[in-house]
Amino acid sequence: MSAETYRDAWGIPHLRADSAAGLARAQGRVTARDRAWQLEVERHRAQGTSASFLGPEALSWDRLARRARLADTARRCFTALERQDPETAAWVRAYVDGVNEGLTTGEPAPEFARTGLAPGRWEPWTPLGVWLATHILFAGFPAKLWREHIAAHLGPEAVALFAADGPGTAGSNGWLVSGGRTTTGHALIAGDPHRFIEEPGVYQQIHLSCPEFDVVGLAVPGVPGIAHFGHTGTVAWAITNAMADYQDLYRERLRRTGAGVEALGPDGTWHRAARHTERIDVAGEETVEVEVIETGRGPVIAGGPEGLDDGTPAALSLRYPPRVTADLGFGALLPLLRARTVADVDRALDAWTEPVNVVQAADTGGGLLHRVAGRVPVRPEANGLRPVPAWEPGHEWTGWHTPPRAGLTDGVAVMANQRGPATPLGVEFAPPHRADRITALLAGRERWSASDMPTIHTDTHLASATPLLAHIKRLTTATTQTTGTTSTTGTTPTTQTTGATPLTQTTGAATGTTPLTPEAAALGARLLAWDRRMDADSTDAAAYAAVRAAVVRRLAAHPALAPAAAPPAYPEVLQPWLALVPRVAYALEHLLRADDLYGIDRAATVRAALEEVAADPPAGTWGDTHRLAPWRALPDATAPGREPGLSGDHDCVLCTSPVPGLTDRAARGPAARYVWDLADRQNSRWVVPHGASGAPGSAHRRDQQALWLTGELVPVVTDFTRLTKESDD
Repeated sequence: MSAETYRDAWGIPHLRADSAAGLARAQGRVTARDRAWQLEVERHRAQGTSASFLGPEALSWDRLARRARLADTARRCFTALERQDPETAAWVRAYVDGVNEGLTTGEPAPEFARTGLAPGRWEPWTPLGVWLATHILFAGFPAKLWREHIAAHLGPEAVALFAADGPGTAGSNGWLVSGGRTTTGHALIAGDPHRFIEEPGVYQQIHLSCPEFDVVGLAVPGVPGIAHFGHTGTVAWAITNAMADYQDLYRERLRRTGAGVEALGPDGTWHRAARHTERIDVAGEETVEVEVIETGRGPVIAGGPEGLDDGTPAALSLRYPPRVTADLGFGALLPLLRARTVADVDRALDAWTEPVNVVQAADTGGGLLHRVAGRVPVRPEANGLRPVPAWEPGHEWTGWHTPPRAGLTDGVAVMANQRGPATPLGVEFAPPHRADRITALLAGRERWSASDMPTIHTDTHLASATPLLAHIKRLTTATTQTTGTTSTTGTTPTTQTTGATPLTQTTGAATGTTPLTPEAAALGARLLAWDRRMDADSTDAAAYAAVRAAVVRRLAAHPALAPAAAPPAYPEVLQPWLALVPRVAYALEHLLRADDLYGIDRAATVRAALEEVAADPPAGTWGDTHRLAPWRALPDATAPGREPGLSGDHDCVLCTSPVPGLTDRAARGPAARYVWDLADRQNSRWVVPHGASGAPGSAHRRDQQALWLTGELVPVVTDFTRLTKESDD
């Protein structure tokens, strides 16, 4: 079984083998050589053993991984895969064999010496564990805890007020342009997945070629094949997060007995729960014991018979599809690689499990596909809103939804996590701003080419600024009327065409009775004249962000919202969904537009924020504070001392997410960008935030970053005669 490894000018691996299994082995081997340390970290995260070398900060994740039974679920899924789909199971084994070979034959990454680790051996189920660990929080089940928390403290109406794309979720932009709207007559697919930016990156550019298929795409390091974004030459596909709700939380009543632990079931009787204890090693600290309990609903991920850590009587179990079905959807991966038409992609996706995605695909024959893929259980509506009582009947899963399908409008399909084909399957979705903006941009030109797509990728228009600017306009208008002066810098905001709704909240009779200071009035006029683009070199964007942050902080600190400020004592890994300031930040436009916000004088809040920033304005541009904040498992001495400044914002198409009120730094953003051209695959383009290699000292560790920052893309090369052969294996 022979395989060859080639590289292009960007160090991207191009692999050629005489069989699919040989190619999987080569993919595992090259991934281990390029990203040995990353694979080690992912393996430990899947097993819940990362605190053994990362220390106490990783303990909360390890507890969740153990209690949610990620590794055990991966083992179960692989065992079922061997029984039901032995070809795919053998293919996964071949990938794992390649990883183990690459880890032992490649040069050890320096991180191993720093931590005293040796590369650990991968098991056949490890790729499934990596997939689970990567996506267990994708459906955002902790949002159910937030809804319960905010409703308990502020009333049930608060749930809708704070409804927004949660701070811990992941999303994407994706758009499909049919051949009738392109310069070539063939379709284009483009977009960018939004993830936490890690170094090395969470996506691996790769080219896989064997007699059965020849595919380029973005792979998940540690997982064989190309799942999310791929181009086979005759068909291409891409995904966005559907924002579906497919995981449930159950409140459990648990009690200890002489034989172990029992849980009260919906039939009114106590049933024995599975229980055992595991030990988690923590670097620099004592080993920690964790009790693992599983009821008839699922693993208990928080609390227990004695309640939460603060003594609150609570226990929560998590029910998620792979734990129920022992199927992680890996049966879709080989058929995707073999696909030649959208019909092939469609059939392959019938086996998809999670995460639940919206998929767009096109082929060279003119075929188009726009559908949801993944398993969403049929159950009562209450299950999707908040934790439900396990001891009450009526909360059981009774089947699976049929994934919805959709078409194109005016020759295009746009998905950016907004309400769309997956609406019946979800609860909360991203605001429509990104999708509306992409749709508007595509409508602005009759024909599109692959080279045109970066203008959409990098658009920085911020439609969600409308409600705050409307408040500022009322304040500056009132000041002008009171003082009888006019601004020389303009007071008319840029007209919006992105579907923003008008401001409905009245600002109160007192608005404008006290004029703004001249400095605040000038700042207000300046913001109203701003073009609403969050460009890195914009001082106006920096000023807007400063006012927004001040408004967020003031609202979150208001006594009316204070009861929600202290989150419940759930595990630390779930706290990002429960913190008040991020929730206020991402729901700000709803909070500013509402008819009433618990009696809070929002006009006074905006006035105070405007005065605060006018008295101490930002000294520089948006990019001075809006900087990349990539996650690294260990500090990197080769990393830049000052990370690069970024354009964009949470609701821009260029989605680089700060947390207003806490930080301007962006931990989330485009984890890759791509353009798939169905007229000529070699006219396709892509880029990642850093580079193709994760190896310290590699020339390809960060060689794509400058292009990523400016929106430029790297050519996709599929002709092996244009590549450099690296080795014969």
